[in-house]
Amino acid sequence: MAKKVAGELYESITGQLFEIGRQLRQKGGYPFNPEELKIYLQDAIEGRFNQTAVAHNFPIWKTIKLGIHKSADEYRKALKSNGFKIGDWANDILGKPAFTASSEEIEVELVKVSVAELGFKNGAKRKDIYNRALELGLKLCPNEVGPALRLQYTDQPMDEWLLVAMEPIADLDGYLSVFATGRDSGGLWFGGRSGGPAYFWNDDNLWVFLR
Repeated sequence: MAKKVAGELYESITGQLFEIGRQLRQKGGYPFNPEELKIYLQDAIEGRFNQTAVAHNFPIWKTIKLGIHKSADEYRKALKSNGFKIGDWANDILGKPAFTASSEEIEVELVKVSVAELGFKNGAKRKDIYNRALELGLKLCPNEVGPALRLQYTDQPMDEWLLVAMEPIADLDGYLSVFATGRDSGGLWFGGRSGGPAYFWNDDNLWVFLR
């Protein structure tokens, strides 16, 4: 038990130190005076990490609109009419009652972050990825971000796949799934990926969270 606790503490502290390093690179210099850095590290170690401040250090990757389409069927029609490929998993969970669309148009700010950037250099389970992101002040996405992002991210680079950090939805067989957007030689895809809490993701897997 002690070894496990020590390991979790090590991962937590190294993840927070990684965030400090990222701030240094972004700002191009030393972001704190010595006293501020001392307080910052003390709060991190004692579990009082300033989540709001950390969240603001994740750059906004993309701003998209929700509520343009009001239902799963409207999203399906929009995806198909614009030439996007829809995977079976995504099509399945898109039609589940758990999927909801905003009743009004709103803008949301998204952050794109790798598993390694969250502090997991050797990869991590989905539940641990979510927990770390929430600790750092990020939020889970409304599941509508999945199809909305696909429609509004038309310049996605080849071979990039983004996982939407959302509450997983159970598919037809009862397996938990999350939405994903990707591009390969077959075109631009709206797909689904495993959303089980114990599913392991590599360090270079990319997740989209809400700012």
